[in-house]
Amino acid sequence: MLTDIARILGGLRIPYVVTGSFALAIWGRPRYTADIDIVIQLLPRKLDELADSLLGIDKNVYLDRNAMREALERHGEFNFIHPASGLKVDFWVLKNEPYAREQIKRGKAKKINGQIVKFISAEDLILSKLTWYKKNYSERQLEDVKSVLKMQKKLDLKYIKKRAMAQSTLEILESISDGF
Repeated sequence: MLTDIARILGGLRIPYVVTGSFALAIWGRPRYTADIDIVIQLLPRKLDELADSLLGIDKNVYLDRNAMREALERHGEFNFIHPASGLKVDFWVLKNEPYAREQIKRGKAKKINGQIVKFISAEDLILSKLTWYKKNYSERQLEDVKSVLKMQKKLDLKYIKKRAMAQSTLEILESISDGF
């Protein structure tokens, strides 16, 4: 399913990065989840093309065009559900902020079953998890950060520190890691 969606997004030239637990499986210790989180840079003129392509995956999928339009207007989320596989995809419409656009540009391409899939960078995944922790104090987010820090030996620590300072999460990062 992930490769099908990556093929659609690539074909429509919609910039995206896979984030959340699927990205964690690439950069850190895998954690089970029943959904795929994808941040997309969706333009209004691409909404119907994307909807048609996603609906074309299978006759029994769920996708609400009105929810897509609302997500586009509010830079929020809409869902795609594929009952046959049991997967849900949470599409997050990119916020109109410089850092959000930078995350998309910094995405890393990985080949999965012959298909290129763009994932959020390990550094930006750490920063994202720190932001989620700051919002809801979920220890799971901190465990995910520790996992990526442990597994990735070539992180851009200067970039992480600079962004963590900007998003007011540097203290959190320092409290769970050495080297900051």
